[in-house]
Amino acid sequence: MNHEALFADRIGGTQFGKSTEIYKFEKIKRAKAKARAQQPDLEILDFGVGEPDQMAPAPIREALKVECDKPENRGYADNGGPEFKAAAATYMKEFFGVELDPATEINHSIGTKPALAMLPLAFVNPGDVVFQTVPGYPVMATHSKYLGAQVVDIPLLEENAFLPDLSKIDPALADRCKLFYINYPNNPTGAVATPAFYDELIALAKKHNILIIQDAPYSTLVYDGERTSLLQRPGAKECTLELHSMSKAYNMTGWRLAFFCGASWAVNALATVKDNCDSGQFKAIQKAACAGIADKSLADGIRDHYEKRLRRLVEILCEVGFDAKMPGGTFFLYTKAPKGAGETTFANAEEASLYLIEKFGISTVPWDNTGPFIRFGAVFESAGDEDDERVLNELAARLKKADLKF
Repeated sequence: MNHEALFADRIGGTQFGKSTEIYKFEKIKRAKAKARAQQPDLEILDFGVGEPDQMAPAPIREALKVECDKPENRGYADNGGPEFKAAAATYMKEFFGVELDPATEINHSIGTKPALAMLPLAFVNPGDVVFQTVPGYPVMATHSKYLGAQVVDIPLLEENAFLPDLSKIDPALADRCKLFYINYPNNPTGAVATPAFYDELIALAKKHNILIIQDAPYSTLVYDGERTSLLQRPGAKECTLELHSMSKAYNMTGWRLAFFCGASWAVNALATVKDNCDSGQFKAIQKAACAGIADKSLADGIRDHYEKRLRRLVEILCEVGFDAKMPGGTFFLYTKAPKGAGETTFANAEEASLYLIEKFGISTVPWDNTGPFIRFGAVFESAGDEDDERVLNELAARLKKADLKF
């Protein structure tokens, strides 16, 4: 059987599976294995993970124990029950002051990743243009390419506070653009968008007939400022679809629950595609989330956990020469990579990151899209607050020993 002839061109066709290129996260995985093999007793300090280190809040877990035993929750959820949509509307009102109709302007999804993957099916035709900010999360762009769209990378540069410079976008490309993907608070940079930027983006979207996709899973994790939503801005609801997740806000990554909201016409289009892709998240999970999604005290406790870790991380990194600054949001710290260590020179962030893993058991994530940067995550594993300090002190000791050059 010629199975190679069966693979779609979009995933490589006859060349599928033959590439020798190694994805950076696979390189990190291999570097960790190498470090363990060379130094079996060395504890890997993993600052490269991208998901919460704690359990979901107790009220949500307790609610699930009750809801999963109810017969009425056993069947298909389809496009979501009214309870979670109503709870999501309350969340938007309580956290951001945004009024939404739960029946027409909100729908649930099985996490934000599937929603981002489905979005192009609702809006993108071959030859259309899609904008995405880089560095960033590539799922929507990947599926847009699958459908024959042209994906244009809009760089996030430090000199522009990691916001896209909209003035540099070619108007001819903007005229062909269907979707503009942004993500604030931003992974990996930790940047928070300003009201002025949002207003400029809305004006661009209306001028060129573009739907803004605001991926906002970190919207509750904001430091030194108010939590914001793009939907707070005048005119945003006409041209915006905003995605919110339970994963990062409430430590519920494995639960797979999120919602998308905003322009009713866009919500309806994505919900129609979704209805042909899945049968909804387990109703008990949706109802359990209702017990916590609008509870600011739960969200504040999770945010405070990361803020404490991030502020200590900034201190440690600055002590050894990093130009580290407290992020505006997320649980990530994004900083320029070292240029070398001792007599070793690094050509890019990836080399620096691999060196730190292999030689010192410190795992980070490199980003070289717009210059050499390293991302430290405040979601490292520990046994509690006291153990946090032990892990962070060990990080400080190893970094000092590394003799990094900047």
